[in-house]
Amino acid sequence: MSLHPELSAFLDLVEEGRLAGRPPLHALTPEAARADFEQASRGLVWAWPQQVERHELSARSRDGAAFGMRLYLPQQANHGPWPVLLYFHGGGYVVGSLDSHDGICAELAWRTPCAVVAVDYRRAPEHRFPTAVHDAEDALAWLLAEGPAHGLDVGRLAVGGDSAGATLATVLAIQAARAGAPQIRLQLLCYPSTDASRTTVSNALFDEGYLLESATLEWFYSQYQRTPDDRLDWRFSPLLCDDLQGVAPAFVALAQYDPLLDEGQAYAERLDQAGVAVTCRRYAATHDLLRMGAVMPGIDQVYAQLAQSLGEALRD
Repeated sequence: MSLHPELSAFLDLVEEGRLAGRPPLHALTPEAARADFEQASRGLVWAWPQQVERHELSARSRDGAAFGMRLYLPQQANHGPWPVLLYFHGGGYVVGSLDSHDGICAELAWRTPCAVVAVDYRRAPEHRFPTAVHDAEDALAWLLAEGPAHGLDVGRLAVGGDSAGATLATVLAIQAARAGAPQIRLQLLCYPSTDASRTTVSNALFDEGYLLESATLEWFYSQYQRTPDDRLDWRFSPLLCDDLQGVAPAFVALAQYDPLLDEGQAYAERLDQAGVAVTCRRYAATHDLLRMGAVMPGIDQVYAQLAQSLGEALRD
């Protein structure tokens, strides 16, 4: 499974920038890393679907702080309440935003079709573990209480995300299974982080040169944790969860050239062993592949498979 030539050429450009002195994210301050990430994101913009409405929303966390959300609605006439995907962006809990992942949410809303509620959870190091988890929980509580007023059918609910955002989605799915509610129909997990020990073969094999560097991953975790012991909490490393029975079915999308490949595969296998229905797809791409529409010709197939899985799960 080899990288597409256009994606390889993009990686060559990234490497040229590094050799010319552009620092990696882990060499920057969190503020500078966020600015760099957002600037790079603007260069990855592709022809996102225009038939999607966006509405800015907000909710309050348990400690009274406000965080933003963005509601995506397909522009279709005479449609009743929309099934909904609660989505969490990636970025190692440090970078990433509603804007950097806007295209992903628009694509999923339009292609499925369904509503998407994207969550602007608070980021580290200003807000360390488990703040992002708490914000995810509070976003879900807001959605269940307020979603119907926004034309959403919260009885047809999926959770999902990419990278660190996918990890937050796994936490909600596990908690829902333990509590018996809400009924989550699908967890859409795109290259999730599930084991913060960073001891896998893929972590060493793809440690640099494939967008997400192992050193950057370590920097993200160090910014997010309060102490190293946090990494042993299953909400930080879901692979350590001792009971996955009864969690929602999962679609797991993995990138072949990604430090997180092995732990994502291991989590899919754990779900399968627990009797959970799992579809796991591996793509010839790097980490962050969902934002690579401008440089990855095969991205249309990826979104088609994600949308098909979502649509089947959320159907009446």
